[in-house]
Amino acid sequence: MSGQPILLVRDAHRDYPRSGDPVHAVRGVSLDVTPGEYVAIVGPSGCGKSTLLNLLGAIDRPTTGSVTIGGTAVSTLPDKAATHFRLTNIGFVFQRFYLLPVLTAQENIELPMAEAKVRLTERRERARELLGYVGLAARADHRPAELSGGEQQRVAIARALANRPIVLLADEPTGELDARTGGDVIALFDRLNREGMTIVVVTHDEKLAGAARRVIHMLDGRVIRDEPLLRRA
Repeated sequence: MSGQPILLVRDAHRDYPRSGDPVHAVRGVSLDVTPGEYVAIVGPSGCGKSTLLNLLGAIDRPTTGSVTIGGTAVSTLPDKAATHFRLTNIGFVFQRFYLLPVLTAQENIELPMAEAKVRLTERRERARELLGYVGLAARADHRPAELSGGEQQRVAIARALANRPIVLLADEPTGELDARTGGDVIALFDRLNREGMTIVVVTHDEKLAGAARRVIHMLDGRVIRDEPLLRRA
């Protein structure tokens, strides 16, 4: 891992108004993630993990402070530009998969490429390639209801990779899975990182956090500890 940070956060605060005192979800977080890192963000529920991940993915903007992704100051982008930036630069994986039930596995993977105006032949080829990568080549024509939870999450990961993002962000990606299928997802993330993908996960899963190379601990909207883990051979 070397070079300039691919994710750069400086003194980010995110406040949400409510009657009475506002909610201070993120409080003065500064953070660098360099290309090729594998980072887990952990902490109790309500500590600001998912809010920070949304800032890292340009889904949300900080109330104050800045977020820069791949050299682009995303915290100042207009909504339309931010949407296009997310589509072409960031892969998202969520706890609940969010696959479209009327589409096949292959069509779900093709969808972000279609939104990015990728040619039909290219996106079909890329979707087939990704289905093979996640071990689901034989399930291309199956709809989500015909897939197990672990298979749905692997399709969701393939979809997140469709537009060749510079960073992969995941929010509780094993939260809906049993231990065995969760282990398959952990192994897939490990493979992706070994091949150079920058990954940031929010998780309560100790096994997933333990597979990362660095763990950031949060409490009450703040980073309280940032520790590198020994990189495995």
